[in-house]
Amino acid sequence: MEIARFDAELTSALPGVGGEDQEEHGELAPLAAVLLRTESTSSSQIEDITAGAKALALATVGERTGPNAAMVAANVTAMQAAVAMSEDLSVDSLRAAHAALMAGQDYAAPGRFRTGAVWIGGTAPTPHTATFVPPHPSRVQATMDDLIVFCHRTDVPVLAHAAIAHAQFETIHPFADGNGRTGRVLVHAMLRAAGATRALTVPVSAGLLTDTGSYFDALTAYRDGDLTSIVSRFARAAFTGVTNGRVLTEQLQSLYATWEQSLHARRDAAAWTVLPLLIRQPAVTVRWVADHARVSQPAAQRAIDQLLAAGVLIPATANRRNRVWIAEDVTAALDDFAARAGRRG
Repeated sequence: MEIARFDAELTSALPGVGGEDQEEHGELAPLAAVLLRTESTSSSQIEDITAGAKALALATVGERTGPNAAMVAANVTAMQAAVAMSEDLSVDSLRAAHAALMAGQDYAAPGRFRTGAVWIGGTAPTPHTATFVPPHPSRVQATMDDLIVFCHRTDVPVLAHAAIAHAQFETIHPFADGNGRTGRVLVHAMLRAAGATRALTVPVSAGLLTDTGSYFDALTAYRDGDLTSIVSRFARAAFTGVTNGRVLTEQLQSLYATWEQSLHARRDAAAWTVLPLLIRQPAVTVRWVADHARVSQPAAQRAIDQLLAAGVLIPATANRRNRVWIAEDVTAALDDFAARAGRRG
């Protein structure tokens, strides 16, 4: 109920792309995009893949950043796939999400089930000291088929259903790498498929990130036959994530109100169209603004100049060609969200 309430109250909390325009162009309203990105970032952080909000924003517009930012950006793409996956949750759609997540990382065989043994825990080059050894690769396809049948049941409470499916996915460990992040994509696909969320990606991973030890302990307990621990952990994570998400939303709403007071431009100016877009994508180029605000490149440059004068944007790079501008107040709010969630590093 709390997840559904959060989804409903924030659906139109900030102006932005919506209605027929949203459907035609596949855009997410600002807060929906922000929460999807924060959830993707938190899910990556659980695996100790940490990237600051500024680095992620720059990676999203094609700027060179560290490898972690690129991996988190790929996780954003995979989380976006969860939205589409909710309408066709299948083994193939999970493999497609994994392919998006691990694109370019050949060692992980993106989109393909593992062909060798994997194990969790232990330091030896063999699984003899491991804390858990997932099923033999020859059994992965059958166990995944069984999991998808379970995912399509309608007689299990929504959050418990998603938590148990996630734990079973992690137990199967169907891929050579990227199982944790793909398994958390599955959670959001199931929440969307069940109608608990319609527009937002609730930051459940941010709630798990606050205490990863108990999350991993709950997965271990599940493998010993205890379902209660993982369901309870996801319930706590949902409340924690929603609380954190509300704080972030209030910060961004306050920031947006300040921007509106600072921007002195005609109401039909392109700068006003760009303003809400900066909430979901705080790093922009002239080309990005032209494409997403649907204006000419000269008009995009004028919009950036007006936002620069209003203090909304600052230059992020010194290059005169393909220069990037950034709304640092947004990235600061996103980093505050990560700090509350317990980001390490």
